[in-house]
Amino acid sequence: MGTQAPGKYDEEVDRIFGVGGPLAPAVGTFRPRQSQTEMAKAIADAIGKQGTLIAEAGTGTGKTFAYLVPALLWGGKTIVSTGTKNLQDQLFSRDIPTVRNALRAPVSVALLKGRSNYVCHYNLERTLSNGRLTSRDDVGHLREISRFMKMTNSGDKAELTKVPETASVWNLVTSTRENCVGQECQYYQDCFVMKARREAQQADVVVVNHHVFFADVALKEGGMGELLPAANTIIFDEAHQLPEVATMFFGTSVSTSQVLELCRDVLAEGLAHARGGPDWAKTVMVVEKAARDLRLTFPEGSTRLSLPQLPPSSAFFPALEKLKEELEGLVDVLEDNAERAETLEQCRVRAVELLEQYKSWKSEPKKGKEVEGDDAVLWVEAFASALQLHKTPLSIAPIFAGQRAGTPRSWIFTSATLAVKNDFKHFSAQLGMTGEPAVSWPSPFDYQQQGILYVPTGLPEPNTMGYTDAVVDTALPVIEAAGGRCFFLCTTLRAVNRVAERLRTEFAERGLDFPLFVQGERGRTELLNSFRTAGNAVLVGSQSFWEGIDVRGEALSLVIIDKLPFAPPDDPVLAARIEVMEKKGMNGFVHHTLPEAIINLKQGAGRLIRDVEDRGVLMLCDPRLISKPYGRRIWQSLPPFRRTRVQADVIDFFKQPPGSEPGSDSQGL
Repeated sequence: MGTQAPGKYDEEVDRIFGVGGPLAPAVGTFRPRQSQTEMAKAIADAIGKQGTLIAEAGTGTGKTFAYLVPALLWGGKTIVSTGTKNLQDQLFSRDIPTVRNALRAPVSVALLKGRSNYVCHYNLERTLSNGRLTSRDDVGHLREISRFMKMTNSGDKAELTKVPETASVWNLVTSTRENCVGQECQYYQDCFVMKARREAQQADVVVVNHHVFFADVALKEGGMGELLPAANTIIFDEAHQLPEVATMFFGTSVSTSQVLELCRDVLAEGLAHARGGPDWAKTVMVVEKAARDLRLTFPEGSTRLSLPQLPPSSAFFPALEKLKEELEGLVDVLEDNAERAETLEQCRVRAVELLEQYKSWKSEPKKGKEVEGDDAVLWVEAFASALQLHKTPLSIAPIFAGQRAGTPRSWIFTSATLAVKNDFKHFSAQLGMTGEPAVSWPSPFDYQQQGILYVPTGLPEPNTMGYTDAVVDTALPVIEAAGGRCFFLCTTLRAVNRVAERLRTEFAERGLDFPLFVQGERGRTELLNSFRTAGNAVLVGSQSFWEGIDVRGEALSLVIIDKLPFAPPDDPVLAARIEVMEKKGMNGFVHHTLPEAIINLKQGAGRLIRDVEDRGVLMLCDPRLISKPYGRRIWQSLPPFRRTRVQADVIDFFKQPPGSEPGSDSQGL
């Protein structure tokens, strides 16, 4: 591609994004925006120089078009990685075709998801023939999937909306890296995973999500392993999620549920191909018991503990040794029978891998040593029916820097939330980037006119008993004034349940006819569609509703946040990270916990104003925003709303017609 002079593409970008340019006829609502045009120029420049750019774009900037135009025209082979599968589908089905048609750009585009998104011919046939279904729903869903397979070109389960994404039957008809037969499979030529990968290899633009990007980079699994070397441009949208996703993939984890799945498959394959061999039911029963016993060394409910927090006398350690022992026995049996069938050989390979993973997780705690060589933390996580052992890198900076080294190419990182008060150091340091250009383009919205930041008075400290009830009491008059139309965002699931319980009672007692939607009662997409349709609803949710959600217009006019989203202090990975930072003389709270909370809060706040016509109130209930010295840094990182601490101001705001708002009023903030 060669090095280009700065500004080489400026004139062309001005023409495309300007009045009379090709984007206006293609997008009915398109209006030239200075920040969008400037961002597109900066990205084009970075692509021309094979450089790196960190680009924060406030809500409403139009960042998607700002990176797609230069990518489609000058990016060469481009990988676009997004935060979620929903955004991935939107880019592939709507945004890229719109820009490609407007520019008449002759580029081919492919969509590549993780293998669990594609129906597997082999596993579908196996499930149809052996009927391992537990519910009537599963039977109906399987019939739909079977019909879908006769018509689909992609095999992507997102196309089959009749079967919920959460349906348990999907686990039986998709493949995992462990149970894929690979080239030995009779359906290899028709395999949808292979087809998606072949198309991705040949396409000019490939749309992936961060999970696929890192899973394949970490596992060298055949998708990215071949895609990355050929790419000229890599664009990460929703880039604020990268540190967390990368940490997950460059760590390792092993779960008792994987052992139970292996046992299930060993039993099925053993009975199918080696009936005269060992007593398969007895063989797997002892392994299953050891896996379940390991889970039972922790109480009911979810638990997260790092290795030093486990008492040496804990039943966990002997139970872990017992599971390793039983897995070794299973490996021996499978070795004796592996040549009887390809599927038994596969089970043997999986058993060996699982055994290795359990062995690599040190079973004896090192006294007072949280971190192995200061680079990883060992911790356990207990769920209702499974126990996971994790080994998590404390920093992905060296690993990610290594990924970026080598072949020269351009790297674009963009999101609405990458900086803390225009400072990008926190994000850059997590990914091992120093001195790379970072620019923030402000939102074109008039926040002074369109919204209010309201921090109520009189609330107790967030750690006191009854805090959530006090928040609900303070919020009720505001919800009533807003006519519902509210997202009530909580930092914990416990708070979600309590808020929902209280609102249900209060709405009934006060005769308020606001539909109430609660996270977990239905799927996220279904809840959002119902919320938009209702027009006066209240939706109570936690983390999954803080970002990646776009509700425009009057249906959402109030966002309430119960407390500042600080990570729980007992999180084992966070505790270990802070310990290492403090050994280096840094302040863990100032340098890690606070910036993380600010970026998270910016995401939550960003749900409110999504369009130039939107109006609304952001109600932050946490008194620490005022009482703590760091509070100022937090609200100065938020959009520049008018600020108030007076409830009457908020009630008046909802009574006023749009456009009649008074000027700025700081009211003690």
